[in-house]
Amino acid sequence: MPEPVDLAPAPPPGLATVGAAVDARVDALLAEEIARWALVDDRLVAPLDALRRLVLAGGKRLRPAFCHWAFVGAGGDPADPRVVDLGAALELLHTFALVHDDVMDNADTRRGAAAVHTEAISVHRERGWRGEARRFGEGVAILVGDFAFVYADQLASVLPANARRLYDELRIELCVGQYLDLAATASGERDPVVARRIEWYKSGKYTVERPLHLGAALAGRSAELTAPLSEFGLPLGEAFQMRDDLLGVFGDPARTGKPVGDDLREGKLTPLVAATAARADATGRGLLERIGTPTLTDTDIAALQQVMIDCGAVAEVESAIEGLVAQSLTALDRAPVTDEARVALRELGNFVAWRDR
Repeated sequence: MPEPVDLAPAPPPGLATVGAAVDARVDALLAEEIARWALVDDRLVAPLDALRRLVLAGGKRLRPAFCHWAFVGAGGDPADPRVVDLGAALELLHTFALVHDDVMDNADTRRGAAAVHTEAISVHRERGWRGEARRFGEGVAILVGDFAFVYADQLASVLPANARRLYDELRIELCVGQYLDLAATASGERDPVVARRIEWYKSGKYTVERPLHLGAALAGRSAELTAPLSEFGLPLGEAFQMRDDLLGVFGDPARTGKPVGDDLREGKLTPLVAATAARADATGRGLLERIGTPTLTDTDIAALQQVMIDCGAVAEVESAIEGLVAQSLTALDRAPVTDEARVALRELGNFVAWRDR
């Protein structure tokens, strides 16, 4: 096992401030919707309440924070309710992706609790309902994700036309990344170029770069800030996902909210896996061929972890993260944003790259 991230930075204060405003907006919206639809049929409370509980169960609120500070950095008023609505839209869009992702990955837990589909499967079985419990549970999860997607769309109605185009592109890029991830997992792909492309589209762009672009667009400064914010956001988004990959294999489940080694059981293609395939000896590569096997034991996971460490793949990924963060923060120093926003974005950058959750 690599050394734990003992020096992981605490979440920046600004993250909690932005997160609290976004949480309040989402909570108010979903509480109103639950009350509205309960009058039609009280069975509709279950999916909407599942969505509400998942959103409010945790999460780092990174996308709203990057959007907020780009907006402020571009001269926007931090008290503008539109940036709160946009942040809430990004958080609901993220929840949509998480719920569907858990179905695609057959993941049992999310944020330390049962995943939406897992909980619905349990309800079906406990109540002795007809049909296949798994099919019911996955159907419920798809619909909960769809609710999140539609509510995000409603909140995004605050966007001017050019920002709306960016928001739509973000959603397309997210789907592109999810499909590439699904296909690479199924095919057993090990190409590092494909692994990096998945990092960009599945997470990096939609976590950092596009929220930055949206904040600048909402403040009316897209033309001036799109390029410098990409220079900051793209490498940082890639570093964010690389850290996520390491946490998926080596993280503490009590902090990440997910079982350790799930990415290996699912057979995810990541730069860490691609680097291991390129560096490991024949024995290590043989063990690596077992990823994607749901029956991998804790002993198997530990052996794979050791291969990744011994062959230098973990060190390679850590070095890549360091280089990407340095590149990102150098670009931030040049970006024409306010000093307040520069400080906040630097804190966010260090947090996402070196976090332990």
